[in-house]
Amino acid sequence: MLNFINNATCYRIITLIKKELALLWQDKQTRIILIMPVLLQIIIFPFAATLDVTNATIAVYRPNIDEPSTELINRLSHANSFSKILVLESQAAISDTINHQKAIVVVQFPDDFARKLLNGESPQLQIILDGRKSNSAQIAANYIQQIIMQYQQQRSGQTHNGLIVRHRFNSNLDYKYFILPSLVALITTIGVMIVTSLSVAREREQGTLDQLRISPLATWQIFIGKAMPAIIVATLQGSAILIASVFIYQIPFQGSWLLFYLCMMSYGLSLVGFGLFISSLCSTQQQAFIGIITFMVPAILLSGFIAPIENMPLCLRYLTELNPVRHFIELSKQIYLKDVSFSVIWSSLVKLYAITILMGGLSYYLFKKYV
Repeated sequence: MLNFINNATCYRIITLIKKELALLWQDKQTRIILIMPVLLQIIIFPFAATLDVTNATIAVYRPNIDEPSTELINRLSHANSFSKILVLESQAAISDTINHQKAIVVVQFPDDFARKLLNGESPQLQIILDGRKSNSAQIAANYIQQIIMQYQQQRSGQTHNGLIVRHRFNSNLDYKYFILPSLVALITTIGVMIVTSLSVAREREQGTLDQLRISPLATWQIFIGKAMPAIIVATLQGSAILIASVFIYQIPFQGSWLLFYLCMMSYGLSLVGFGLFISSLCSTQQQAFIGIITFMVPAILLSGFIAPIENMPLCLRYLTELNPVRHFIELSKQIYLKDVSFSVIWSSLVKLYAITILMGGLSYYLFKKYV
């Protein structure tokens, strides 16, 4: 008898999961929402979301035309980061260049640049940045400083200080190595939140929620039937990003595939609670979409994807511990780029499971109360 009940329960849950997946695929709008972000972000995000400075325009002003300044300007013009060098005719043109965004950086040579350099001294150049483009301008200024220091050392006959810098896990400092592992987390978040947040709201709008209530399914069975399709869809979306990262963008996967998928599905479980929490409180799909945005914007801002968590105020750093996006981004980069073992990532996994229990319990309470 017990075996029959177990088989019947499994059959009911599997049937509900199939029904949810069929509804997602049959609804054209939902299908577009789940597929298009994946395709667009695979194509656009690795190139658009980058802090690398390329094809930038900089300007230089030199009071005197001499051989040292000409050589240094020539070196700047050959740097890969700068596509155009504007040579200003007067100091008054500096303000106009910055104000009208003709260049993100202006390099101003001093009057005695050549004399000091020929005498073995180190003349100081002024670098003026466009504060409206603070990140790009600061990075461009760092590039310029490196070129200037290298040039001054060579002119003064100084030898290299013997310092060798090597970057582990991303030897060429390719920004796609940071973007694509993190993109798996973002795409998975979108998939889980859309599927779970819209599920109950869609039933309410279509008038099928009452039919679900009077069905032989228990509340916990409906809860599982609503949660599992989200994890399945999110896993497929994450797999698409993962395959594109390895085979299209040629970023080698260093870790364990089994461990990565364990973390991905654990992350999906932690998000289900948030999604069903929103779904239980919303009466329409429009309200559910607003709830998704309300959750995702702060979750991404506090994930470490946009700004380092170490730079945040202490109260926000504590708040990020409740953010599952933060933990999975860390897990994704560690397994993808570093090939870490389970002993390294278990603490982050425990936090994901704690969030799953907390939000899952709260959402189940609301689900049982309102659904």
